Amino acid sequence: MSNAIELACPAKLNLFLHIVGRRDDGYHLLQSVFQLIDWCDVLTLKLIPENEVRRNNPIPGVPPEQDLVVRAAQLLKEHCRIDRGVEISLKKNIPMGAGLGGGSSDAASTLIGLNTLWDLHLDIATLCQLGLQLGADVPFFIFGQNAFVEGVGEKLQAISLETQDYVVIFPNKGVATAQIFQDPQLTQDHAPITIDRFLASPRSYQSNDCQAVAVQKCPEVKQALDWIYKAVPNSAPCMSGSGSSIFAALDPKTDRTNLENLLQNLPKGWIGQIVRGLNKNPAYNLVSSD
Repeated sequence: MSNAIELACPAKLNLFLHIVGRRDDGYHLLQSVFQLIDWCDVLTLKLIPENEVRRNNPIPGVPPEQDLVVRAAQLLKEHCRIDRGVEISLKKNIPMGAGLGGGSSDAASTLIGLNTLWDLHLDIATLCQLGLQLGADVPFFIFGQNAFVEGVGEKLQAISLETQDYVVIFPNKGVATAQIFQDPQLTQDHAPITIDRFLASPRSYQSNDCQAVAVQKCPEVKQALDWIYKAVPNSAPCMSGSGSSIFAALDPKTDRTNLENLLQNLPKGWIGQIVRGLNKNPAYNLVSSD
């Protein structure tokens, strides 16, 4: 068996995000469709003889106890009671605080990769249970397929989506998720929908109940929405997750050359990408569903 593994860690888009209620413990009940996209971080895991979790090129300002890949590795070590070590390197391409799930994807890939490198043979269900301790979106990336999502994000049902290209804009200003969900103006009673209704008319349900609050708290969200309206006429831009990234599906007739030129001249600090939807996480086949 190899002593190292490299994994692409894909981002995701919330094709819609509806808040359909609230539990007694305060957690919001959601409905969403999570779409994997080919905007990826790159994770490298290498076995080392020392019994420690070693982090190369740590993210500036993020201490180890808050670093999701370190936490994921430590959690797996403790759960399986093993005395093996790993050196972790991570190339960050997905912007942090963008609502694209980059950190959750990195943590999921850490669990998946170490499950292979450490020869643990944990199944998807077990890895998802561990992942949920790290963050609500981590199980989705372990699940590894596009999903119709319900509950507080823990109920996942695989969904088949047509291959689609998107433009994604991150205006380099994050929105605190807690602030969004604690705002009294947040919609909390969106009528639930079914998978069949969504699939019959996906564009009809492309809305995000967090977006109106995010626009009030972060002017850059409105600026990014306006930028896509202007750059991609007749599109329907929408915020992903609790923000602040904005995306829009691209029509096959979209002038890609012109759009790519526009992306080269975004406002200072903004990040923009043309991405393609994925059917599965690239690490999907590394873990058993048994």
